[in-house]
Amino acid sequence: MPDALRDVREWAGQPVTETPIKGGLSHRIARLDAADGQRWLLRVLDPRVSAAGLGIPLEQEIANTVRAADAGVGPRVLHRMPGALLLEYLDGVTLDADAVRALPEPVASACRRLHAGPRFVNDFSIFRKLGEFLALCRVHGLSVPRGYEDRLPSAAEIERALAADPLPTVPCHNDLLPQNFIRCGRQVRIVDYQLSGNNDPAFELGDIAAEADYDPDLTDRLSRAYFGGDEPRLTSRVRLNLIMSNLTWTLWFAVHHGLLREQAADADFDYDAEAADKFAQAARDLDDPGFGRLIDDVRGRAPRIPHPPHHHARRLA
Repeated sequence: MPDALRDVREWAGQPVTETPIKGGLSHRIARLDAADGQRWLLRVLDPRVSAAGLGIPLEQEIANTVRAADAGVGPRVLHRMPGALLLEYLDGVTLDADAVRALPEPVASACRRLHAGPRFVNDFSIFRKLGEFLALCRVHGLSVPRGYEDRLPSAAEIERALAADPLPTVPCHNDLLPQNFIRCGRQVRIVDYQLSGNNDPAFELGDIAAEADYDPDLTDRLSRAYFGGDEPRLTSRVRLNLIMSNLTWTLWFAVHHGLLREQAADADFDYDAEAADKFAQAARDLDDPGFGRLIDDVRGRAPRIPHPPHHHARRLA
């Protein structure tokens, strides 16, 4: 971070102080305060993260961050440096799981704004990502929860069902932890585009529901808020993607812990417990008697849905 901080000071032409922000498991983030009172966010990207398959290549992440800003959802990109970004500091409240559960409509609105913006420079598939993670675990002998591979046929069944009548892909964040939502007044903004890419919008919603521990009723409410109506095939699509979020991100923690040991040691975070919890939730939902109904719902031809047009929204100050 010293090189990036020196670059920012030269760019700003004034003294700048740094306050590291803890909480992320991958890249380094700091709040910067300039002598004239301006405040920014410095995001220094660790190339080991994308090299381990835990994020998209750095240039793609930077490009997508710029496009998310163009959509009026992500923070504005003020200055680009090799492997680092100086971003608009969003003066708002970082959400937690309780807040995301309390705000399904504003969260859905933020997703619609992102999804209506410029397409990202890469595509993303949660099924391809699961395959990549599983291959890394096998090659490097990384531990996965007991019984994990027994669930792979169910993942393949979900993929076949979703592929029967796919939705158009849109620019998605794909990793919407509660902490990646910032409430700024009446709007919700979205940060951290480490796993972004064009994807099924139903995965975005399912991932939100998984990360914020939505129950089925709240998941359906989020789906209705996003799609603008009560359509069982769409809500079932979201709930199947919730399962895939938990199943795939189980391996994210296994890979991160196994391949980025130095980072993991510094994080003061229980990777094994988080992986076990996500897998337990996926297994619970796969064993639920209603799982077969979700599959049957999405296998039919889904109705046409109003799709937000692509546009370059005005950047927000």
